[in-house]
Amino acid sequence: MASSGIDFLSSLLLTNPIASTIGDVVNSFSERRAKLGLSNPGTIETLSKEVQRDVFLNNSMFTGVRADLTKIFSMSPLFQVSHQFAMGERINPYTFAAMYGTNKIFAQGNLDNEGSLSGRFNFRWTDKLVSKSQLSISPGGQDMAQFEHEYTGDDFSASLKMLNPSFLEGGVTGIFIGSYLQSVTPKLALGMETLWQRPALTQGPECAVSYCARYKSDDWVATAQLQAAMGTLNTSYWRRLSDKVQAGVDLSLGLVPAAGGMMGGGLQKEGVTTVGAKYDFRMSTFRAQVDSKGKLSCLLEKRVAPPVMMTFAADIDHFTQSAKLGLGVSIEAAPEELQEQQEAVGGAPPTPSNIPF
Repeated sequence: MASSGIDFLSSLLLTNPIASTIGDVVNSFSERRAKLGLSNPGTIETLSKEVQRDVFLNNSMFTGVRADLTKIFSMSPLFQVSHQFAMGERINPYTFAAMYGTNKIFAQGNLDNEGSLSGRFNFRWTDKLVSKSQLSISPGGQDMAQFEHEYTGDDFSASLKMLNPSFLEGGVTGIFIGSYLQSVTPKLALGMETLWQRPALTQGPECAVSYCARYKSDDWVATAQLQAAMGTLNTSYWRRLSDKVQAGVDLSLGLVPAAGGMMGGGLQKEGVTTVGAKYDFRMSTFRAQVDSKGKLSCLLEKRVAPPVMMTFAADIDHFTQSAKLGLGVSIEAAPEELQEQQEAVGGAPPTPSNIPF
């Protein structure tokens, strides 16, 4: 009985003129879309990755002395543990980390001397769908949970991110972010991101929408992102000058409360421009950047031997008359076959930044 009902419904959909017309339109649209030869534009989170991750050194700066000892037990699957010892500003004296990765699973955990525990777990359901999660627990009570589902299509990317979501208080609280980035031409991609947040049920929900664009040429990339509700505009430009040299420019414009003013006392415009460059050599990498606020930073990474990496970081803030220095050494103990590969190419072992997840 159920089977006959399903067959009847299927035949009805196939013979229905309205359903047939909709199906023909969808198929025609898909065929024309495939003929355009559009590629995946990446995600909004990595909209300006060439500038923010590859050229600029904001995520690599540190102050003080740091030593990292890493032991790689296997490469397939990848499994390694590391110990970090440090002395400096906003650096924990000791941190233990472990990482495990396969083609479908990536897991990483960190535990420091203060008892703060953080972890990441990613699972790839298919070649296009990945689920990501991050958890952080600290003695101070600043716990964080983040969940994300990311779908990577042939010419678009869509994701849904949730930060500290909760449904236990009689309503929905937390931060929810949905984003979509679509290639419209082989070089141009347009996207939109929507943020909905409600810290507690005693407060009303807030919503913000931002619009973005990314244009990728053969040797340069330009991006722009406008957050209409906050009046913030971020633009970036990246260019490959040669096989070993990259350069990037980032401009941020926004409205901030007037200096010395009370709440509701007015807003003033504020902008920051940052220019940076990256030089890649066979056994070292040098990065430098300077911004319009008078801050100059540089970072030198030098592989003195296949298992040993030296890092020197420094920045000078001319407006505040302050300077910071950082010196680090990383030692990786790996299987003999991996050490031979590193010595041949002058490379480094896998890290979370170069894993497909």
